Formats: sequence, C-alpha cells, structure tokens
Amino acid sequence: MKRPILLLILSLVLSSLQAQFIPHHVSYNRVYDLLDELAADGFIDINTTVKPFSRAFIAEQLKSVVENEALSKRQKEEVLFFIQEFAPEYRQLPEARFHIWKNEHSKAAIVPPAFHYVDSNFTARVTPLLGLQLTYNSKAANPLIDKRWFGAEFQTTIGKHLAVYGSLRDISVKGDTLASYNYLNNLPGYEYKEATYGGDFSDSRGGIVLSDSWGAVGLVKDNPVWGDSYQSANILSGRTPSFPMITLKLQPVKWFELNYFHGWLISNVADSTNFYTDNTNRIYYRPANKFMAANMFTFTPLPRLKVSFGNSIIYAERNIQAGYLIPIAFYKSIDHLLTKGTGTENQNSQVYFNISSRNIKHLHLFASVLFDEVSFSRFLPDNKEQNPMSLKIGGALSNFPVKNLTAVAEYTYTNIITYKHSFNTLTYASNSYNLGHYLGDNSSEMYLALLYKPIRGLDLKLSFTDARKGNDFEYVRRAGNVNVIRQIISQPVMGDIVWHSTALNFNAQYEVFNNVFCNFGAAYSNIRAYDSTSAIAFETKKTAADYLNRFTNPYLQGKNLVISAGVNFGF
Repeated sequence: MKRPILLLILSLVLSSLQAQFIPHHVSYNRVYDLLDELAADGFIDINTTVKPFSRAFIAEQLKSVVENEALSKRQKEEVLFFIQEFAPEYRQLPEARFHIWKNEHSKAAIVPPAFHYVDSNFTARVTPLLGLQLTYNSKAANPLIDKRWFGAEFQTTIGKHLAVYGSLRDISVKGDTLASYNYLNNLPGYEYKEATYGGDFSDSRGGIVLSDSWGAVGLVKDNPVWGDSYQSANILSGRTPSFPMITLKLQPVKWFELNYFHGWLISNVADSTNFYTDNTNRIYYRPANKFMAANMFTFTPLPRLKVSFGNSIIYAERNIQAGYLIPIAFYKSIDHLLTKGTGTENQNSQVYFNISSRNIKHLHLFASVLFDEVSFSRFLPDNKEQNPMSLKIGGALSNFPVKNLTAVAEYTYTNIITYKHSFNTLTYASNSYNLGHYLGDNSSEMYLALLYKPIRGLDLKLSFTDARKGNDFEYVRRAGNVNVIRQIISQPVMGDIVWHSTALNFNAQYEVFNNVFCNFGAAYSNIRAYDSTSAIAFETKKTAADYLNRFTNPYLQGKNLVISAGVNFGF
C-alpha cells in the first residue's frame, strides 16, 4: 500500500517540472549509466550523441519511468534515489538527514551536504566539493600519489527560463601528475602549476543559460562530449580543460535536434606580435587566438534510431569571424571564401557522422566517424594515401541474459595525422590536449567491459583495454618541392607499433548518499614501446625509450599493479 501512495505523491510533485537548462557534468557518470540502461531496455528514448544533458532533461526522463512497474527492483530504487538529487527541478526540497535548519522554502543538511532553496520563482542549490584519492604503485620510485580537492558548486533558476550555475575545484597532487597532454591516458586534462611535490590546478566551470521547452542558448564554460562512446569519444571526448563557449540547442520537434557552439580555445602558442612589457622592459608574449565552431544535426527517422552529422572548424584569426557564428553553416565553404584568395593555408575543418540504435531491446549499437580531411580518390583500392579519419564502432548489452549486468565492446581506429595540422595554432586541441580520442592519430583501441550493479548505488566494473600507437609523424605539407604530406599519409596505418598498452581494471564505486561516494580500484597494466623501423623523414621519435618516455609517465611504465581508493563529496 505504501508504494502506490508514494508514487501518487511523486506524480503530483513531478508535474511541476520546469524547463531551465543547467548542464549536468559528464563526470557524474552514474546517472548517465542509468539513463543509458533505461534507454537500452526500451523505457525511454534519448539522444546520447551530444552531452552533457541538462538537469531538467534528466529529471524529465526519471519522471517518465517512476511509475513504470516493468522496472526491476534495483532500477526503481535508483530512479527514486536520483529523483532526490533532482528535486529542485521539480520545485521541491529533497529529503535529507541531520538538518542544520529547514523551513517551507529552504533547508541545509549535513547528509547529504547541501543547501537548497525553492519557491515558485527561484531555486538555489549549493553543495560543497571535497575529495581524497590515494594511488599506490610499489614499483614506482615515488609509490604514493595523494590527490585532494575542495571547492563548491551552485545552481540557480530564476523564473521559468533563466538558469545560472557555477563550480570551482582547487586540486592538489602530491606525487606524480599523470595527466600531462603528452601522455596517452584517458584522465581529464588540466593546466598544472608545477611544483616539486607534484602539482596544483583549479577547475572552474559555469554559465548563464536562457531556455524554453524547445531550446536553449547560453554563455558557458564546460566540457562538451560529442559522439557515442563508453570509453573515449572520437569527435569530442571532453578530456580537454573546460573552455568558454556560446551554445545553442534547438529541438522544435521530437524527430530533430540541433546542437551548436562557438568556443574560445587555448592555443598554448605565443603570438610574437602581441605582447606587453613590465617596468624592466621584459617582454611577455600573449597566446595566439584560437576559436572553434561546431554543429551537430540529429534526426530520428524511427523511434530509438538517431542519425547525426555535423561539421566544425578551428580557426586562428585575430577576431571572431561572423560566418562561424551561423549555427547551420558548412564551415569549410566559409573558410574558402575567407582565405582561399589570399594564397595562405586554409583553417582546420572537420566533418563527422554518428549513428545510434536501440531498436533491439537491451542492445545499444553505435558508430561514429570523424574526417579531418577528405579526398574521395583516396577510397580507391589502388591509392596508398589514407584520408585522415577516426572510426569508432561499439555496442552495449544491458540486463540480458543476466539482470543488472551490462557488457560493452568498443573499437577505435584512427589514421595518420588525424587531429593534427601543419600550423600549431590550428591543431584539433585546446591547452595542447587533443579534443578527440585520447590516443590521437595512428592508433587503435579495443575496450571491453562488464558493469554489474547488484544493489542500488553499488557499481562493480571489470574492463580490459588494448591500446596501440603507430609511428608518430609531424604534419609537414611541403619541404622544398617535395609534397611531404602525401608521402606521410601513404605510409601504412599502424605500420610500426611503437607504443602498446594492455590494462585489466577493476573498479568498485558506492554512492552512499546523493553525491557522497567511496571507491576502490585495482589495475594491472603492461605499457611498453618499440623502436621504429620507418625510414621516412619527419617522424618525431625513433627509439623505444623515446616513445615510452613521451607517451607514458615513468610511474606507469612496464608492468605494474596499481591500487587506488578514495572518498568524495560531489563529483
């Protein structure tokens, strides 16, 4: 009797759902995992090509299934659990324990730690961010990595259409800093302030968004993820440090969605014409401008089938080009208009496609491809030249034949010089971190995973990754009268395997209360490198030691068993 009454109350509460667009960051992966599982089981129909989702959208999906008796016991408990997380989206105060104070419109609680305010015109949510992660490798020269962070985040909605949100994390690492942009790993990228004890960095995100039920426009600083993936997307992986952007999302009908942004990237390249001096006349050069415009069109020709395509451009003009502010433009054509007649090299443009199908119950199939440069003649079998492109295919099987178990298989294959450019300011990167797949060009990756969720809040994950890197070439178009780039892209993809990583990972995570986590991990890895036998010029490294030191932190080189454990409030 209690459950029907509870569901009736929830149905009345959820009917007040609002449309404000506050992005829910992709690092909070548990709720994204649940939505993906619900979509695979046929309970909801979502577009996972473009992330992050808004909190209002997630709340709407939870609302749509809360009374569905076909959910498993664990799924029902997860849905009810996350409804508490998204209570402000329903204009309600969440349940909590150990209140500091509470009244009709506000409450501050210790468990889970948060302050909430809700009325008919305004909502506010403030949560602390606090975490500790310890990593231990007995074989390393300095075996312990101590990572700690603290900060806070807030989210507010004003009226029915305006949202303002922000967060700040100050992170300190004692020991090795593993996430350098040179290293081939899937860790989030940061701009470190190097120190003898490790490194410090801060991560600030936020924005202001005006939205309605059919769309949203905002000025935000965030981590866009484009392309279906369970490991690392090859269109936009979200691994780069967050960058500011103007965003637009339109969904006027159920079968069509447009996503667009114009972003201000960080080039990490000095502009010799732009500098200032101090009182000793010392010159300080400013970084060169770097911008990105990107769009993604998604169609739903059949329920649960999403077909997406789009294009992007990275440009390094002194000023923003108005043509790249057009959300529906084909940017390569505008680039030709702006630069072709000047005799200079074009900007860096890309086209990409993604298809996602959940038409077979429990099964999600997907594929995405990014073309960095396309010549149709290169598809002919007698042409040795390969188009710079990255291909990803994969699938996930959820709750079949074993309930609460998801099996994932994903393969990524990337050709030579994909994501690169002959101008350092135009590479497919921000803060020197690749915007696409973390392995970069001339690489492949097989990723297999089993995710088991026996009870609400507990995630057990066993994964295997086989990652390979081929010869690393500079992007050089011409040397004298020699067309070097044609020679480079005529080399066999993965001709020499110069870097190879195999890793078996086990991770356990338990969300005790909303946004209160504890975790444990164990990873056995074998990371090695090999000499290159290629005789072609413009290969950046030659020896196994060179490649290993370039692509892998000494902390992880060779065979290692790495243990990690941590706790955190917030994500």
